[in-house]
Amino acid sequence: MANLSLRGLDRPTLSQIKSNARRRGISVNRLIVETLQQQYSAGTRTFDDLDALAGTWTKAEADAFATAVAPFAEIDASLWAAEPKPAYRVKRTTKRQPRS
Repeated sequence: MANLSLRGLDRPTLSQIKSNARRRGISVNRLIVETLQQQYSAGTRTFDDLDALAGTWTKAEADAFATAVAPFAEIDASLWAAEPKPAYRVKRTTKRQPRS
């Protein structure tokens, strides 16, 4: 394993690194090593996204999906009143005159 020396790190950044390491219960060194590995290790990153599914639907499947979700684009006019009713009313009071 190689050793590196890090110079010129500003205090706010160092403070954030220490805080993050403390929160995760690991050393600052371990945090920096993990961060560098995540950033620079080729081919080891895994993603939890849906890219593998992109472009795999047939035209019929895409049309069926579009038909199924079409009602979500409709606006129910009854839910949108011209003048919204207040959820509560505030009683207006007049200023009290100080007692003499």
